[in-house]
Amino acid sequence: MLDSDPLAQALLASFRHSFTGYKSLSDRALAQLTPAEWLFCPAPGANSAAVIVQHMTGNLRSRFTDFLTSDGEKPDRQRDWEFEEPADLAVVPELQQQWEAAWQILFTLLDTLQPDDLLRTVTIRGEGHTALAALQRQVAHYAYHAGQLVQLAKHLRGHAWQTLSIPRGQSEQFTHNLKRSANNS
Repeated sequence: MLDSDPLAQALLASFRHSFTGYKSLSDRALAQLTPAEWLFCPAPGANSAAVIVQHMTGNLRSRFTDFLTSDGEKPDRQRDWEFEEPADLAVVPELQQQWEAAWQILFTLLDTLQPDDLLRTVTIRGEGHTALAALQRQVAHYAYHAGQLVQLAKHLRGHAWQTLSIPRGQSEQFTHNLKRSANNS
């Protein structure tokens, strides 16, 4: 039984940490974009930030609504629509609200999942997975899209880009400050 298993507790904490990190990374990249930049498509067949957000929002809602009791590919999901470019800037505030609501579905689920749930079978498109495997699958999926959002935002902002990690050429100083801070604790 996993309930008292510290490994299962650690896995749940790790999932929360990973999902929180990828949402934060995405949020910080998106916050640097103007509404017009949300709609910029870098090349034919590529995705704008708005499309990536539409897709992730649809995926989050579908996968994590009734996660343990219904198929992760909900019958009302319109996946193909998620990849259609929005027509105008008015959609950006709506997408931002949908984004927040969809992530909240995931975080509410993570608040309620128990260690024993990790070995339960969940389905995605009729295929059985352990909940553990389904969560790991989504961590990888969202990491991929968070990276796309960061790369797109960095490209669009150019010299105005505000780095989301250690700035170039400052790794040694960052590590030094981190060690100094740890020693003072």
